[in-house]
Amino acid sequence: MAAAVAGTLTSCVVGPDYETPAFSMPSHWGSKASGKPSKAPQLSQWWKQLNDPTLDALIEEAIANNLDVATAKAKIRQARATYREQKGALLPSVEATGSGTRTRTSATTSATSEAAFSTLYNGGFDASWELDLFGGNKRAVEAAKYGVDAADEELRDTMLTLVGDVASYYVQAREYQALRDLAKRTAISQRKSAALTHSEYIAGSATGVDTAKADALASSTESDIPTYEISYAQSVHRLGVLLGKPPTAFEEMLKSSKPIPSPKMNASTGIPADILTSRPDVRLAERQLAQYTAKIGQAEANRYPSISLTGDISSSAANLGDLAKKSSIGWSFGPSLTVPIFQGGQLKAAVDAAKAERDQYFIAYQSAVLSAMEDVENAVVSLTQERQKYAKLVSSMDSYRNASDLSRELNKAGASDFLDVLDAERSLYSAEESVIQSRASIATDYIALNKALGGGWDGKIDVSTPVVIDVNTGPHLTLAK
Repeated sequence: MAAAVAGTLTSCVVGPDYETPAFSMPSHWGSKASGKPSKAPQLSQWWKQLNDPTLDALIEEAIANNLDVATAKAKIRQARATYREQKGALLPSVEATGSGTRTRTSATTSATSEAAFSTLYNGGFDASWELDLFGGNKRAVEAAKYGVDAADEELRDTMLTLVGDVASYYVQAREYQALRDLAKRTAISQRKSAALTHSEYIAGSATGVDTAKADALASSTESDIPTYEISYAQSVHRLGVLLGKPPTAFEEMLKSSKPIPSPKMNASTGIPADILTSRPDVRLAERQLAQYTAKIGQAEANRYPSISLTGDISSSAANLGDLAKKSSIGWSFGPSLTVPIFQGGQLKAAVDAAKAERDQYFIAYQSAVLSAMEDVENAVVSLTQERQKYAKLVSSMDSYRNASDLSRELNKAGASDFLDVLDAERSLYSAEESVIQSRASIATDYIALNKALGGGWDGKIDVSTPVVIDVNTGPHLTLAK
């Protein structure tokens, strides 16, 4: 009956019970509803839509070696250990004790003229159990469990950011490679034109102004090459650090120019409510709200009485063989009651502080949802408009190429000035730069959209292995250093 009563009492909890907040979400993305609902986004390994095996390999290595991911894994191990620690508070604690005492009694205090010796052995068990009448320990366990969930979501959020960053810096590296190669090709062509103009100047068919302008245009294009080399190197160095390697670790791997990754299909966006379950930062904010709601009950329980059951069994004997015999065993058992009477308002203040902290996480959850919606809306607009821009830029580049070819033919025929040729070449080079930059922007916007929708690493992750493996942790001698 005592066990049944204790079980009934310990099932009581105080403080608010957590419920996932209802958040009003729009039914569609954008200012107008489309004719048919968008398909659910295909977020699993979305980066493979860019069809770049090198990028795929870099992302896998980043997940395995990134230092931020390693930190997030350690936080999960910490949260799980804290959860196990809090669960232990719900169970009784038992300790074993033992001692042996050898006593010498001097001759002046003994009945004989010689010193007397005696030995006393003690052994026993001490036990205690807090009944947790009002659920303070249960709320602590509940908060710790939500803390484990939050740590899991933090890891997922870290990996989402990492995958997006690796993809973005890889696109940047390929973009700067393409711009550098364009500048080199164009500069070579312009140097040839400048040499030809110089020859024509010597022959008297060109002016000094033509020669100076041709040299200036070639030099201006050549000056772009170091700028692109700097930006390319910075992107490659950043990739090295993201993958947990020295900055120059991937210079050899990426030195050969390859096309800028290009998505072959449009990304489905689903409906706004999808981000509540797909975005790890939103799920993280919701789990933190649950965790700090439970902490209100933990603080509230401190304002109520607490009962602990304590007991011990002990045995004392002059000989080891007499320990645990009926005649040498003693025991005690009894409850202890603690009632908070006056604490100067500290306990009530602690509850108010916990509620205020819960309110902060409620607001943070709302903010996370709104920010996620903003990210998706911005990414959709950027990707849509950039695709339209790219089509116009390609058309413009083709027209400038035709204009450049025609200006050269007219100049050879003596029907136009050489400055028209230089102007057409300058315009063509600028148009080709814009096309490369727009192609990279499409890939970057595609990456941003998948990040905004919650696309990240969805494979298995081992979080159980610590980074630092301790050795020789048992009792051992050590030398002073």
